[in-house]
Amino acid sequence: MKKAQLALLELSSFILPSSSLHRMRVRIIWTGKTRDAHLRALVEDYFKRLSRFVKCEIAELGETRSGDKKIDIDKDSRRISDGLHEGAVNVLLDPQGTEWTSEQLAEEMQHWQDGSTKEVTFIVGGPNGVSSALSARVSKRWSLSRLTLTHEMARVVLLEQLYRAYTIIHGLPYQK
Repeated sequence: MKKAQLALLELSSFILPSSSLHRMRVRIIWTGKTRDAHLRALVEDYFKRLSRFVKCEIAELGETRSGDKKIDIDKDSRRISDGLHEGAVNVLLDPQGTEWTSEQLAEEMQHWQDGSTKEVTFIVGGPNGVSSALSARVSKRWSLSRLTLTHEMARVVLLEQLYRAYTIIHGLPYQK
């Protein structure tokens, strides 16, 4: 067999059957742009990788900058809340949330998908946090780490971990 045919055969073994694609939608909502070009490139790369496994979308909302922290939190939280869909599982990235291993995240994603969940929305609030009203609307609170991450870095870690979860679910070698 020629090298090109062998490479295509190896690649095709990682392409999932259409029946396992897009059964559930993953939405990610965050405020503010990813300004760092290197981090933006990583966001785009992991988003593209994740899209091989699940229908996904990123909603990047403008960040409020009035100078008043409470007003900014309330406005940003209201816009995020307006973007949440009825019946979705809403997961807030929260420093006080539960920490999951990559395997536990994979189990959660598999559980939601097997349970016929139509949509899971991951929320990355602004640098000042989110309002108590938005916090009350979420189904789960997930802490990426006890370490402090910039919001731009948290976006990369979120997408990478979602991609890693799907490679675990499908038994692909990335997770090692």
